[in-house]
Amino acid sequence: MCDEKTERENEAWLKRKGLTRRSMAAIGISAGAIAILPGCASPEDTDGDGGDTEGASMTALTKSDVEITTSEGVCDAYFVHPAEGAHAAVLVCPDIYGLRPAFRQMADRLASSGYAVLTYNPFYRSAPAPVTQPGDSFSDPDTRTRLSGYRAKMTANGIAADAKTFADWLSAQDGVDASRGMGATGYCMGGPVVLRTVAAVPDQFKAGATFHGGGLVTQGEDSPHLLIPQMQAGFLIAIAENDDEKDPEAKTVLKDTFAANDLSAEIEVYEDAMHGWCPPDSHVYNEEQAEKAWSRLLALLDTNLA
Repeated sequence: MCDEKTERENEAWLKRKGLTRRSMAAIGISAGAIAILPGCASPEDTDGDGGDTEGASMTALTKSDVEITTSEGVCDAYFVHPAEGAHAAVLVCPDIYGLRPAFRQMADRLASSGYAVLTYNPFYRSAPAPVTQPGDSFSDPDTRTRLSGYRAKMTANGIAADAKTFADWLSAQDGVDASRGMGATGYCMGGPVVLRTVAAVPDQFKAGATFHGGGLVTQGEDSPHLLIPQMQAGFLIAIAENDDEKDPEAKTVLKDTFAANDLSAEIEVYEDAMHGWCPPDSHVYNEEQAEKAWSRLLALLDTNLA
């Protein structure tokens, strides 16, 4: 979960690696992040290891910036899918830094693996994307206050309403085969959003994946994990090492709850992976573990979106 303690832990990890935030930030939350993205996986590359990147580069994609009217405003989003045919859809909620070039490129990579991908601006109630610039950090008080304010406007009811709106919008697109079901993925704060999304539209969302998601299990009556009985989806929950250290019981609660509801769930703590390790523009990006998580995501989607 993004907070000051997490940022201090991430800074300590960087020092152990002989790196600094400045050196990692050189890649930027910008088009420069594209250069460090691993090769796209092609539709034939079902094991998700990057495979034939030459074949992937030949996959023609249709890309568009879209606006979707919700019950609380107009959401700006990025939609990408293979140019030919209809495909299972995947909804992506970015991390606390919002929709930006790195997440557009991740969407392109997923689309190259044969999916129709909608990556949306989770902060549309407050501001259009991008809401951050290269070098912005959650450790900065002003940035933290601003982004936390944006996040506070994402209520549980609002997220559930968004899920239904996005599912309906995707079902109406020519590039989407809704009969295959849909997937939802989320990073950081997007983790609990995924659980609420999958529970809100269980007849559509058949796969859910969270990466260094925070707040999946809380002591509150509205804890996201309490929605698991409403789901009909397989899950992947990839946990950061320092998140697990702060709440080691969360993974057990999740495992037990999924099992009690006869739902398949792969839940794993990723060694030496700090909170935020998956997006390639993250200052704690861990390529080896990010690629592992990516391969497991493709396996999840391949299994559950038949």
